[in-house]
Formats: sequence, C-alpha cells, structure tokens
Amino acid sequence: MHWQVAWKNGIRYLLLTLLASTLWVTPVWATSAIDIPFPGTATGVIDEGNVLSAVTQGSVGRSLQDLSEATGINVHVVTLHRLDYGETPQSFVDDLFSQWFPDPESQANQVIIALDTVTNGTAIHYGDAVAERLNPETAESIVQETMRVPLREGNYNQAVLDTVDRLGKVLKGEPDPGPPVVREVVVEKTYKSKEETDDRSATIIVVALLIAATVIPMVTYFMYQGSS
Repeated sequence: MHWQVAWKNGIRYLLLTLLASTLWVTPVWATSAIDIPFPGTATGVIDEGNVLSAVTQGSVGRSLQDLSEATGINVHVVTLHRLDYGETPQSFVDDLFSQWFPDPESQANQVIIALDTVTNGTAIHYGDAVAERLNPETAESIVQETMRVPLREGNYNQAVLDTVDRLGKVLKGEPDPGPPVVREVVVEKTYKSKEETDDRSATIIVVALLIAATVIPMVTYFMYQGSS
C-alpha cells in the first residue's frame, strides 16, 4: 500500500516539475519588444536570431554609420528567433520603435527593420523625417522583396546586406536600384501528361480495331475456303 502512495506522489511530482520547467523556458523561446533594450548606439545590427556572420555585422555596421553621417538618419536592423504568440513582425517592430524612441522628436530620423528567422517575416518602421525620403511603396518593397529573395535560400547575410545597400541608396537620394530580378527556371518536361497518354492510348486502340476489322474477315474467308 505504501509503495502505491509513493508511486503516485512520484508521478505527481514529476508532472509538476515538467509543467514548471515549461513555464520557465517559454519566455526564452519567444521574443517581444520589451526583451530587446535600446543598444545605446546610434545605429547598427542586433542579431538576436544568431544568423549573421561577424563579417556581415561589421560591414553593415560601417554602411549604417556612413549613412548616418551623410543623412542624419539612423538605421537599426534587428533579427530575432521566434515571436511571442499572436505577435507579427510588424507589430513587434512598431512596439520596439515606440519603446526605443518614445516621442516624435526622437523618432523623426530613426528606422528599424526586423526579421523573424522562424517565419522569415520582415517589417519596417520609420519616423516622419525619414518618410520625406522613403515612400511607403519603396519601404514595403525593400523588406518584402529585396530582403526576402535571399531568404528563400536561407541566406540571411545576403538578405541584410542587400537590404541595407538599397535602403542606403534611397535615403541618400540616389536612384533606386529596385528589387532583385527573380528568374524563373523552366524545367523541360520529361514525361507525358495524362491527356497525352490518353490520346496515345486511344490512337492505339483505334488502329488495333482497324487492323482487326481488316484481318479477321480475311482470315475467316480463307478458313472457309480451306474447308470447302
């Protein structure tokens, strides 16, 4: 009897431990804006998603610093791994923007680009002064086209490099290179479609019937003649 009570208590303790551990690690798996404090630098990369090489981070950091000095616009690129339940890349970057830059004056020359490495979702939020140089259509194209094409191949480094390069040219007033050209690879078909197979089968049947209609009467005639 005692062993049954001990066994039940052991199972209950194990279940409670598993539940507690699940509740403890959930915040580690998901990220919200409050989990990412302002980095303290005017511009740069925050790679919470751990997908960018040191070379890429250095190159992007230098490009963003040059952009800041040339235009007064500060750009931050944030990668993260998994958003909180119900959160989208856009809602995340909107919240982060308000958290880092709480008043219109501090928001004016700021840009934040966010990338969720689980869904490859992307989003951008920028201030009013930036909007004078960056229209909504171009901004959307930068994060939804320029950034996402390399992401199809899992190339996060190229995605961020291309995004910062195009954004920098637009903000400096240079011609917009536009989104990357996606070339569709046409694979030559090496098999027949169902319709082609059906047509060929029908042709074979018709030919066979014609042959049978010609040969059978002849064979019957010769057999009849032979038996006469």
